[in-house]
Amino acid sequence: MAKQLDYHTIREIFTRFHAAEPEPKGELEHVNAYTLVVAVALSAQATDAGVNRATRALFKIADTPQKMLDLGEEGLIEHIKTIGLYRNKAKNVIKLSKILVEEYGGEVPNSRAALQSLPGVGRKTANVVLNMWWHYPAQAVDTHIFRVGNRTGICPGKNVDAVERAIEDNVPVDFQQHAHHWLILHGRYHCKARKPMCPTCIIRDLCQFEDKTI
Repeated sequence: MAKQLDYHTIREIFTRFHAAEPEPKGELEHVNAYTLVVAVALSAQATDAGVNRATRALFKIADTPQKMLDLGEEGLIEHIKTIGLYRNKAKNVIKLSKILVEEYGGEVPNSRAALQSLPGVGRKTANVVLNMWWHYPAQAVDTHIFRVGNRTGICPGKNVDAVERAIEDNVPVDFQQHAHHWLILHGRYHCKARKPMCPTCIIRDLCQFEDKTI
């Protein structure tokens, strides 16, 4: 685990991220807050691309909690069976849809606690929804962010909660909104797990990673 970078270095890193991609976007396709919740819940231990392939047809016929309930668990399974853990995920999606209809009038709540009370929705999923739909600067830490944060020294931590806190504590406020997207995209396409692309990395000179590839 690299040591925590100083304020000026972190500001320069995010200045470069912003210059390269001013408005980074999450890659999960959705049409409203509900389909975003479902997409993120389905993405656990699966790729965004795989989820998008499964949900394109699904969201055309089930883009509200009630429509999902009308489709039913078996109908949902037919659409998502290419996604890992699809049976358990289908159960959770049906359960959370029922709760949204019965307790929230079919609307997705916009508090972290309420979101996390839904089946299959953990803190990371709640933070993604808060950030992407309501533009709240919540930090959803996945494996990419955990890796990048610890390699570079931007936001080191022994677990995802510690990395989340490190982002909130150390990334300048004007970069907080998009921080987790920049870090995810950097980890997904540049700072890869097995073969990081250090020679072409835009923050190579600022990064604390000792095993930089040549």
